[in-house]
This record gives sequence, C-alpha cells and structure tokens, in this order.
Amino acid sequence: MIIQEVQQFAESRTRARAYICYLFSRNIPSHLPNPNLLEIKKSLDKIVNEVDDFEALYLLDDKGVQVTDNITNKNNYEGGIEESRSSKSYFYRCVNEKRCVLSDPYPSMLTNELTVTASFPIYDNKNELRYVACIDISLKDIIKIAQPSSMQSIFGNFTKITYGMFSFALFAIAFLLFFNSVANLLSHSFFTAIRDIDMMFKSTILLTLSLAIFDLVKTIFEEEVLGKSKKGEAHDIHKTMVRFLGSIVIALAIEALMLVFKFAITDPGNMLSAIYLIIGVSVLLVSLAIYVKMVSVKK
Repeated sequence: MIIQEVQQFAESRTRARAYICYLFSRNIPSHLPNPNLLEIKKSLDKIVNEVDDFEALYLLDDKGVQVTDNITNKNNYEGGIEESRSSKSYFYRCVNEKRCVLSDPYPSMLTNELTVTASFPIYDNKNELRYVACIDISLKDIIKIAQPSSMQSIFGNFTKITYGMFSFALFAIAFLLFFNSVANLLSHSFFTAIRDIDMMFKSTILLTLSLAIFDLVKTIFEEEVLGKSKKGEAHDIHKTMVRFLGSIVIALAIEALMLVFKFAITDPGNMLSAIYLIIGVSVLLVSLAIYVKMVSVKK
C-alpha cells in the first residue's frame, strides 16, 4: 500500500541515506585531483555488485546533464545519456548542500512506480563540482535496504495480521449488537414498540455500544493495519479515546435511567442500586472531563 510504504520510508529514511551514501563514499572519493570519467564509471560498476535491487545508476555533469548511459540489469532501462536532469531535486539539492542526499519518493520515468534517488557530488582538487553520481532505487527496495533485520519485518507483518484479526472480530461484535438491536425493535409492532420503554432503552444501549466499538475498530484498522499516520496523530488518538469513553458513559447513563424508571414502578426498595450506578456514571463523566482538559492543556 502506497501510504504505508511512504510512512515506512519516512521512518527509515535516515538509515537508508546513511547506507547508500556509505556505498558511494567507499567506492568514489568525493574529492579527486583530476576526476576521470572512465575511472568513475569503473567505481560505479563496483557499486552495482553491492546493491541487489536498483533501477539505474548514472553520472551527471556539473550542469545536470547525464554523461553516461544508465547502468542497469534490465535492457529496457538502458539509455538516458545527454538528458538534462538539472531541474530534479536530487541534483540541485546535492549541488546546494554539497553532500550526498536522498530524494523524496517520486514517480519514476522508467517504471511509473514510486522511486527515490541518491546523489553524490564529486569535486576536483580545486573544490569545484565536476560530476554527480546518482542511483535510482524503487521505494519498496529502499525500504528493504533500510530494514534493520528480516525478523523485524516478519514481526511487523505478524502484528498487522494480528491487528487485522482483532479488528475483524470486534467488527463482527459491533455488527451483532447492531443487528440484535434492530431485530429487537422490528420483532414488535410499531405501537407496541412505542409503549415498551424498557425495550427502547435496551435497543438504544446496544446501538450506542455498537457505535463505540465500530469507531474503535476503524481507528485500529487505519493506524495499525493500513498504516495511516497524520501530523496530528496524537490528537487523533485522544479524540478516539474520548469518543469511545463518551459512548460508554452514554450507554451506562441510559442503563441507569432505565433502572430508575423500572425500580420506581416495580421495586422501589432497589432504588439504591440505581443511585449507585448514577454515581458511578457521574465519576466517569468527571474523569473524562478532566482527561479532555489535560489533553487540551498539553496541546
């Protein structure tokens, strides 16, 4: 999934840049007395043997014009010489920052898929820019390179599957609560349903709990399975917590109100139990208000 891959790249970008830049610096010195195109191409060939998955490796001059054909393992990716790449971010960032850089993901002209490019400046003994070495790697492959270990990737996939299973189970519970509530109402005639206040209260409680669980499932699935993340992620988590707890408080308040009516009519001696429940709901409501206040202060 593209959103998840972009998020993974953002989290591992530093490691990916460090690795690719290390390959460049180990095989091509950033300063050469007299940079020779043939010698640099031989150094690029060494890099090819150290990177398993890449799209193309090529060299630009100080104006951003490609001076070598693409070094690649696929015939349909060859060519590219004399193409101007001066407007590409990986070129002018490398020139301006005077160091190895890793671009943001962008659609590749070779594969039409998201790709990143690492670029490495090469200077002469007068500290003048002569060439910029570039390597294109697909977003999926750069994420694999940046993974600290295969076990982490396996555990990450296992975690997503686990969260997906829990999300499915909770969704099934939310659906059953919703179905039970609607079926309870439809099993009576319209006028009977209006007169049966107890049944209406129970249906309302079931619907409220169903909505709270569904909202929780939505958040878990989007964040843990789909990997969606926003700048206000912490705020979104607090918002989901407030909505979930608020739904629980509403359901308990309805249950307390229902018990008050029921005991007032049938068994006034048990009215104290309803009062205890109302007190508990009040404590939860006050606690929720304090939580909301503390979260807003931290922001």
